[in-house]
Amino acid sequence: MAIASLRGRVIDSNNERLVVEVSGVGYEVLVSRGVLERIREKGEDETLFQIVSVSGMYGGGETLYGFLTAEEKDVFFLFKDNIPGAGAKKAMEYVEKAAKSFPDFRRAIIEKDSKVLAGIFGFTAKTADKLIAGLKDKIGEVSLSGSEKMARLQMPANGSLSQALSALSALGYKNAEARTALQAVMDENGAAHLGVEEIVRLALKKL
Repeated sequence: MAIASLRGRVIDSNNERLVVEVSGVGYEVLVSRGVLERIREKGEDETLFQIVSVSGMYGGGETLYGFLTAEEKDVFFLFKDNIPGAGAKKAMEYVEKAAKSFPDFRRAIIEKDSKVLAGIFGFTAKTADKLIAGLKDKIGEVSLSGSEKMARLQMPANGSLSQALSALSALGYKNAEARTALQAVMDENGAAHLGVEEIVRLALKKL
């Protein structure tokens, strides 16, 4: 019987996996960097993981993939089952990108907005098109909680805001605070007529 969940102490970890001790048994679980960061921030003695058990190739045994919410687990299967060539590891990478805001990711898929998928979530243009093709008829079947964080941020046709957001992210600013600064620039200046460098300069004054 496949393992559905684990509740235990994290006794070891690196950048992509951790060991969860349950009743004296250590389970190696592959997780995203986002999951690792949340665990380290909370510092809880015990953590509940939603587990996906994937059979290894050529009799290589089972690999466990861990998530902190059932929602993340559902999105994992959404990618794994509907995107051609997306195995478990690639599906995990996609979940980490989409987890910036699942509601906004869903809207981008429904509206077939490849610019948002590339500029906000960090997918390549080719992958963005693949995601739209594979998920446009499926994403409505998955329940995603929360409200859209980027609903007010409208990107001009030239993609200046998208490029500015990528630049701020590269400078180390968190996605949410960068969006807030960009929205303030939009509210004060319109920003549609501004170039990327000017938008970034104005946004940096608010960060």
